Amino acid sequence: MISMGSEASGWFGRVDHGCNDRIKQIEIWLDSWETSVRKNIPIAATLPKNWPTLSAGLLSEPGMVLDTLLSRYEAEKDGISVKGIGSIQTKLVDLILTDEFKNTDNIKKKEPLATISISALPPGFRAYAEQMNNDVQTKSEINKYEQETNYQTITGIPIPFADLSVGAGIFPDRMLKIHAERCEKLGHLLQKEDTIRLLEGLQLLDLSEVAVYATRRRILITLMKLGLVSLDDEKGKISKLDVELILENNVLCRDILVDDWPWNEKPRLIVSKPPWLRIKDKFRNEENGSELRKGMSEKLRNIYETNGELRYSALKGNVNLYRLYVERSLQIVQKDGKVRMIVPDSLLREKSSSPLRKILVSENRWGTCWSFSESHKLFPGHSQGVLVIGIIAGGRTEVLTSFGPLENGDFSNKEGLNSKAPFLELERGPWSTWTDASWAVPRMPRDSRKRKRALKAINKLAHEPRLGEEDNWLNRGDKKIRIKVGEIEQSNNTNISDWNDGKGHVPLIRSGHLKLDGDNVTLKHPLFDQDMPKHSPERIQAMWKGEVKVRNKPRIVCQTVINSTLGRRLLWSVVPKDCALGNSMNYLQISEQTCEMLKEKFGSLEKGLNIIVKYLNSDDINIWSTVWAANSNINNYEIVDLPFPNLTSTSSLPFNGNKTEI
Repeated sequence: MISMGSEASGWFGRVDHGCNDRIKQIEIWLDSWETSVRKNIPIAATLPKNWPTLSAGLLSEPGMVLDTLLSRYEAEKDGISVKGIGSIQTKLVDLILTDEFKNTDNIKKKEPLATISISALPPGFRAYAEQMNNDVQTKSEINKYEQETNYQTITGIPIPFADLSVGAGIFPDRMLKIHAERCEKLGHLLQKEDTIRLLEGLQLLDLSEVAVYATRRRILITLMKLGLVSLDDEKGKISKLDVELILENNVLCRDILVDDWPWNEKPRLIVSKPPWLRIKDKFRNEENGSELRKGMSEKLRNIYETNGELRYSALKGNVNLYRLYVERSLQIVQKDGKVRMIVPDSLLREKSSSPLRKILVSENRWGTCWSFSESHKLFPGHSQGVLVIGIIAGGRTEVLTSFGPLENGDFSNKEGLNSKAPFLELERGPWSTWTDASWAVPRMPRDSRKRKRALKAINKLAHEPRLGEEDNWLNRGDKKIRIKVGEIEQSNNTNISDWNDGKGHVPLIRSGHLKLDGDNVTLKHPLFDQDMPKHSPERIQAMWKGEVKVRNKPRIVCQTVINSTLGRRLLWSVVPKDCALGNSMNYLQISEQTCEMLKEKFGSLEKGLNIIVKYLNSDDINIWSTVWAANSNINNYEIVDLPFPNLTSTSSLPFNGNKTEI
């Protein structure tokens, strides 16, 4: 994938020094880009003299520069730092469109209509004969095409083609390039007719007036560059004025999350990269930002459709706007129409996205998803993995094909995703059992041997009850096991000190004290190791001088932040009684009835807790927690949803302790 290097990134910082008005930056760039196309000169020669010299990486990517300038403008408006903000990579956009259009090119080579070879005619008649043949062929093709279909251009672009958050127009820009390549097989008149048909079939929206302005101009410049628009009143080409009139009606400023669809016809294809922004993170730069966020949330939660139903059912928890755009797209697109969207990879597993996944599976045909790890840096400014989803509106999902983790070699410029890319087919029945119908999608390893091992672990554990279920054998009495965060706030706490002799104070256990020793998890704390060197990091912040809320009872604990170098997601241990826990630890709050049951079944509470911990540290549980993890934090719901068999049965006691990388 193409990425923006430090040199290119530094160029935008230097632009800010020369011109700190971000809207003006966009206008200047568009003016310079259009001038360079009109005069057929490098864009660097058209920029103002006070602008920095263009780096080599940006000279050939004027569209990427525009995308980045707009992204920086939008980030600053939302109160987000513009440092590191870039544009979505052109390569990813091309791969999505190539994959979408790989089977849509209907253009076929026509047999000549003339019965006499044109080369045999006198020179004076050749041009006339060629034009006559082209006109006859063009009219024939148009008539035949209009009889056969009305849902795509001759070049195979489905129309209407929509983008609900068009930004600076990267999707229509790259789509027009595909159209232009296919147009080379057509006569001039047919090129013009089909391009007009495509432009009139665009349905492009954005909440930002600046984005709409940038998109209209970008499309016009792209058409000029591709030779599809007249620069000097050339015959057989669309005029600049006609394009501007079409774009004025087909690229609109709308808040589509709130507003109704502004066109009579619904789109057949929606391709978009919606905002990845939580409502609580908007309006940070606004003086009354808190009121604006609250008003926006209330407005979205109270939009009703004509049938009396709420517009959004995915408005749960800490709402991220991309979820609403996905749900809205499925309401807008035609039945059996297609939606392709670039969203965070967390959609596949996080609990707050469960309502949206249920819509995708139960009310639509969710066909594919492509997963890229955060290491690909496909979307600068975001540290999350990237996901491309493909959905057909209506019906219900029977099989989802999940591709990933994907790498550069899994794609080709002509065919999109190739046949060797790793994938997993999730059939509705087993998939529902795996996830308790939450329709989460596992994060599978790329290595084939590890994938088989992961599938074996999933199938082995999927039928076991979950730790947080009422009928789980550990939930005795009227209280279920709960996941609690350690009681001591570790940041700048004056009651925390380094370990000395430990007299008169309480041992403080934090995540750094859990260690992986071979295949075993150990608790490395000076309380248990009297010979620990004086300057060991485990002695730092290892003592608590304040009150201890949980006394006289050992606890099962795990860390809350992942140490990726260990190759293991969860580390579990039993902490003795009368120890304080830092807030970098979670622990299981177990009822008194359950503690009594463990004493009875295993001989002592400590022995029962250690058997539970041995199971929680097993390979199968580590694999399970890794493939279903939404992010790099240990979420409480993740622990509650762990498969947990009845360990009082002797058949459940042996655990495989061998470490398995995933």
